[in-house]
Amino acid sequence: MDKVIENFQHIFQTPFQSSVLVFAVILFIILLAPLLFRRIKVPGIIGLILAGVIIGPHGLNLIAKNSAIDLFSTIGLLYIMFLAGLELDLKGFANYRHKSLVFGFFTFIAPLSIGYPVCRYLLEFSFETSFLVSSMFATHTLVTYPIVSRLGISRNEAVGITVGGTMLTDTAVLIILAIISGSVSGEITLNFWIKFSISVLLFLIIVLVLIPKWANWFFRNFEGEKNSHFIFVLAMVFLAAFLSELAGLEPIIGAFAAGIALNRLIPHTSVLMNRLEFVGNSLFIPFFLISVGMLINLRVLLEGPHALIIAATLTIVALIGKYIAAWITSAIFKYSKAYRNLIFGLSSSHAAATIAVIMVGFRIGIVDENILNGTIVLILVTCLVASFVTEHSAKRVLIVDKINAPVLPTVRDQKILVPIYNPNNMERLLDLAIAIKNPKNRFPIIGLSVVEDDQEARQKLVEAKRTLEKAIIHAAAVDQEVEIITTISQNVPSGIKRVATEIFATEIIIGFALKSQFTDLLFGNLIKYIVENTNQAVWVCSISPHLSQHKRIVVVCPRYADREYGFNLWLDRVFRLAKTLKVPCQFLSTPQTFRHIKEYLDTSKIAISLKHVEFTDWTDFIEISVHIQPSDLVIITLPRNGGISYKINQEGIPRLMAKNFENYDFILVYPNEVEDTQERMFSNDFDNNLIDEGLNHLTQKAKSLTEVFRKK
Repeated sequence: MDKVIENFQHIFQTPFQSSVLVFAVILFIILLAPLLFRRIKVPGIIGLILAGVIIGPHGLNLIAKNSAIDLFSTIGLLYIMFLAGLELDLKGFANYRHKSLVFGFFTFIAPLSIGYPVCRYLLEFSFETSFLVSSMFATHTLVTYPIVSRLGISRNEAVGITVGGTMLTDTAVLIILAIISGSVSGEITLNFWIKFSISVLLFLIIVLVLIPKWANWFFRNFEGEKNSHFIFVLAMVFLAAFLSELAGLEPIIGAFAAGIALNRLIPHTSVLMNRLEFVGNSLFIPFFLISVGMLINLRVLLEGPHALIIAATLTIVALIGKYIAAWITSAIFKYSKAYRNLIFGLSSSHAAATIAVIMVGFRIGIVDENILNGTIVLILVTCLVASFVTEHSAKRVLIVDKINAPVLPTVRDQKILVPIYNPNNMERLLDLAIAIKNPKNRFPIIGLSVVEDDQEARQKLVEAKRTLEKAIIHAAAVDQEVEIITTISQNVPSGIKRVATEIFATEIIIGFALKSQFTDLLFGNLIKYIVENTNQAVWVCSISPHLSQHKRIVVVCPRYADREYGFNLWLDRVFRLAKTLKVPCQFLSTPQTFRHIKEYLDTSKIAISLKHVEFTDWTDFIEISVHIQPSDLVIITLPRNGGISYKINQEGIPRLMAKNFENYDFILVYPNEVEDTQERMFSNDFDNNLIDEGLNHLTQKAKSLTEVFRKK
């Protein structure tokens, strides 16, 4: 017994000696940290760094900073810079190259011009340190790009020149980093410059000329070897990093150059790109971020005002420099205030290149703990500021300007998915799907049943198919075609999401339910999961079997609903529903939104009666009871979190409707979102139901074991 206890104490002795335990702890951090921080609207990168602080030598000392950690950290650092080069929009840069050059120049020179005198004379850093830190201010990472992509303005001119400027300023900073690294290792003489120039030229020829040719040949001659493509790309990345080191540059410059060299050969929507991003964003980059946190000693910030002053100064200078660059660019091209703030929001967040530069400086000894800690504070603050500014300014751009919205699916492309998880709701949901379906649409309605993967899955699958066959009979009575799909998944929400993606659904129609479980508090219920993890329009219905008995449709629209991406699509379905039921529509909205509704009705040539009541008080939503009758069908459009018309108090409307309007028929419509096929670094878009799936699986196993013991 004593030996067992001694062995137990040895295993959990800190820092952990077991490599298996160390790796398990890190994997749990990679899984949980971004997931939890996402819940409080904080970028996942911050969660990983703070987790590293907690488990590192300066925290709980659970994991030591050894050679294994350093190896994975180096791989992660190179991977960051490789993806940064691979994801650069070279085509977008070409479209706005002249304006991008102007912005790139100012977003590089303004932070550098402000940062150097502050670091050199106010903070009294050395020349090399001042120059490196001030050049770090010039870098930025497009952490907030998913916001503009989600709002549908990724093709906006302000966004285009900011993306192009990113390429220029980050490249310039990496060149400065190479020069500073060379100056630290030896004196900068004429001989140094000659050797440096020749070695850099040879390096660029190999990476930018030969590697693309090798890659093109390899991809063409080994087309079927998909796994080999992945290994080949990684081999080229680390070869380029090694050649960069031989040339007297930092390895991260080689990785960045490899990304640019392979940019045109690896499409952003390809399987290879997906694999590269998956491996990097799932393992190597999070590992690197955790290792960065392990270097941080927050106690330094508490030892005196000096460390706090450095952190505050670095953060303020970084934000001021980026704002001045955005202001000058806007003044030159006569952009509006909304454009200026959008450029500032996109370019003010520091992450990937910032960490890379400071880590190299820390390794070669020209950056101390105070600067390292201050940089982490800078990353935290700038990511938060950038998120708020980008969100607000992007919405202002949508409101003030007429943005060319992306092409929406036509009514002929309509694919309606009706998940059936309550047989009692099946016929009423199908009736609604039939009512909003365009008669000219060539696709059938899809009835779906998802069965959880457990010991009774096979039997449930047979029962589900029998239930869905009734849907075919029901639809056939009105000469409508229904196609049925039954599938097995770890849980119902993820199964619905997967099928909706596979069949390219335009709408998902589900029944309304407020059944809550303990795991819903953390991971969300079925409706919440589907709304947050799909970009299709979601119709959540609490309706009676007698849809045709309604005398009027009352539609409640939030302010700026007409600026949402999916506005025309859901409006077309509502008009079609009103025409099918032969009832008038009354809209509760702002005058501006109703004007767009009338314009769309005129162009659609659907003959229905329209009425309008001005309604803007969503803070006291129950007041809509004045405008509705029990015989009305109430439709409420609710934007997803981050939409231009989104307000925090809209989150409680489903519960308000369930509690105060239980005798009314109502539908909650979540409009289509822009489909973002390019996953950006540090978006950390982890699946909310990953842990929920694990809990369900464990619960099923526990039930099985219980049954076995009972039989015994």
